[in-house]
Amino acid sequence: MVVIQTELEGLKRVGSGKVRDIYQVGENLLIVATDRLSAFDVVLPDGIPDKGRVLNLLSVFWFERFKKVVPNHLITAEVKEFPSLLARYQDLLQDRAMLVRKAQPLPVECVVRGYLAGSAWDEYQRIGAVCGIKLPGGLQQAEKLPEPVFTPSTKAQSGHDENITEAEMASLIGEELTRRVKRLSLEIYTQAAEYARTRGIIIADTKFEFGLIDKELVLIDELLTPDSSRFWSEQDYRLGSSPPSFDKQFVRDYLIALGWNRQPPAPRLPMEVISGTTARYREALRLLTGTQLRDTGGAQSLDSGR
Repeated sequence: MVVIQTELEGLKRVGSGKVRDIYQVGENLLIVATDRLSAFDVVLPDGIPDKGRVLNLLSVFWFERFKKVVPNHLITAEVKEFPSLLARYQDLLQDRAMLVRKAQPLPVECVVRGYLAGSAWDEYQRIGAVCGIKLPGGLQQAEKLPEPVFTPSTKAQSGHDENITEAEMASLIGEELTRRVKRLSLEIYTQAAEYARTRGIIIADTKFEFGLIDKELVLIDELLTPDSSRFWSEQDYRLGSSPPSFDKQFVRDYLIALGWNRQPPAPRLPMEVISGTTARYREALRLLTGTQLRDTGGAQSLDSGR
């Protein structure tokens, strides 16, 4: 079943992003990860089967893994533990929803880069720095940085986020909170990257979102997924070139080759592109967590992955 849109009768939908639909459930929120996919800031007409389930299960995995490092907003992702008013939607919500505490999001994206890739590589070639952080000369594309760098950005309601300096971040949320968020972002990235290498995946970069619940700093939204991170296969990694990633780059490459002008409406995707993208998302989940999605719905743990 491909889930493009959700309509949960009797619940108030309080938000709908490129991928997630958010509903009010009492004092809490229900976040449902759909199979929608966006490219170049345009939501495509075709969904990617299992994409939402992968994003949700990976986020739950990481939230559990890092809950002793920093609290998060997750209450439960077990549909049987959801409030009774959600019981009739159990099949829809299985593996793709989590009940969370409502938080006040910080107005920044917390980006950590461990490798020179994407826009960071483009910027480094021009000025030898990334987001104002000077880097050593002579680095190659996809090269591991001497140490991970923290490069915050704004949270754009539409279009692309814009990089900001730590000073600009501090002007938005305060110096003390900026220091805490930076420290936590680097710590979580470093630990996650070390773990992922043992599972055959390189986490080149990622972004975190934080919020406040009763003045307590917590992790929110999604965590270390193919949509919020750049995952590379260690087996395919080659210095000096952009390695294939476990995300929607497969779709982007198709759209670029198609010559699409990146304006709505987006073109339909051929089945081989859809199935190839699904395979990449599912493989990231399997490698990182040891969880295999069943074709009939539900997830099966193949090993602890922990």
